[in-house]
Amino acid sequence: MISPRTALSAALLTCIAPLSAQTPAVLRWDGAAPAQTAASGGYEAPAQPLPYRTQLASLQVQPPARGFDVARFEAMASELTIGQRVPGLAMAIVQDGRVLSARGYGVTDVVSPQAVDGHTVFRLASLSKAFAGTVTGLLVNDGTLRWDSKVDDYVADFRLSDPYATAKVTVADLLSHRVGLKHYNSFDRDIEAYASYQQVTHKLADAPLACAPGDCYAYQNVAFSLIGDVVREASGQSYEQLVQQRLFAPLGMRDASLGLAGIEHSRHWAKPHSRSRNGWVSLMPKPTYYRLPPAAGVNASASDMAQWLLAQTGHRTDVLPLPLLATLHAPVIATPGQMGRGWRRERIWAAGYGLGWRVFEYAGHPVVFHAGAVEGYRSLIALVPERDLGVALMWNGSSSLPSGLLPTILDRAFGLQGGPWLDVLPTDQLLLAGEDKDENDADAESASPRTQGSSSSKASASPE
Repeated sequence: MISPRTALSAALLTCIAPLSAQTPAVLRWDGAAPAQTAASGGYEAPAQPLPYRTQLASLQVQPPARGFDVARFEAMASELTIGQRVPGLAMAIVQDGRVLSARGYGVTDVVSPQAVDGHTVFRLASLSKAFAGTVTGLLVNDGTLRWDSKVDDYVADFRLSDPYATAKVTVADLLSHRVGLKHYNSFDRDIEAYASYQQVTHKLADAPLACAPGDCYAYQNVAFSLIGDVVREASGQSYEQLVQQRLFAPLGMRDASLGLAGIEHSRHWAKPHSRSRNGWVSLMPKPTYYRLPPAAGVNASASDMAQWLLAQTGHRTDVLPLPLLATLHAPVIATPGQMGRGWRRERIWAAGYGLGWRVFEYAGHPVVFHAGAVEGYRSLIALVPERDLGVALMWNGSSSLPSGLLPTILDRAFGLQGGPWLDVLPTDQLLLAGEDKDENDADAESASPRTQGSSSSKASASPE
């Protein structure tokens, strides 16, 4: 008999294989729907989880490989804050339904420093998109919505530049960035200039289209956030109320909140920081992307993220059913552009987007992933079904430096020779290496200057 955990893990292996064959179709302006073929990458959004996601071949979930040492990862996280390389960092690691680590490192604010701990709240930025996909999936599971529900049935003033496209956009299209818009992150500049959400969503009516909805990918924040309007109209509750009632409260995410007021009213929270010539500068969080709660509105601590990871790895079926998780984590559109930067260039063999999640083939292994960034905050999350593992990282500085910790942890989980993902001091080498001397030497040689972190003050809800 196949266990539920095994079935969920096998789902990702089954679903990731076709990614490399998918290419976008061309939008037809004659009003006829484009042909839906495997070669074109067309996708018929399911009303319910597809059968192959629950009736799967057996897969043996294995423990992390030898050399997977949580104490080492905690030491690396601590090292990243020494000398204020980044001001503060929080990390959560879960495996086999257990919380292995949920701790904080460094300080909340370089001006009035307090120690970051497991309950210090950070902005999640685009990690929020998985919360949007999940709460929408719960409404689908209830029968309140369908994945193929049309957006214009719920959002009366929703318009794209083509009437056919307007009528075709589905709930699943919003959550997988397949609205058909030509430009990535359309109207983010308006959001950063403090335009209101309503002003910006109306501009979608003039945005150029690249394809029919469902047929090509372009990452969005504004269009994605229309899911909040759909959820409100379908359920009769605000998006914020639903996330609190259906996710935060039942999962025990007691520090979690939505919005600017949410983080500012937190008992203990980390201030954002940007780089200046004289070091880190403490800032106040901006309201800009908080105006897009589904795309970038969630705040949470390491303790909260540990509970979120447990739920997303299938250990809270009382809240999140396994068939729903398998659907959320299954790729529906190829995203080959995600394979060419930093550690991804060497490790990611295929890339796609599901419903609020990225799905990678990481050196031959499925990994469900997302990254996030707003001014002064960065975050990463990964789910590893073959090892029943989840990892989340958050830090309060506009720097990419800690990003290398995630692939370092994934390499250890899979038993891969560690890459030069972290900019580490010579004294840190034992933290990156295994027990054997030859591996230590190899890691020492590979810590080259090209792996050094860079800083940026770009105020974007996603670094991708």
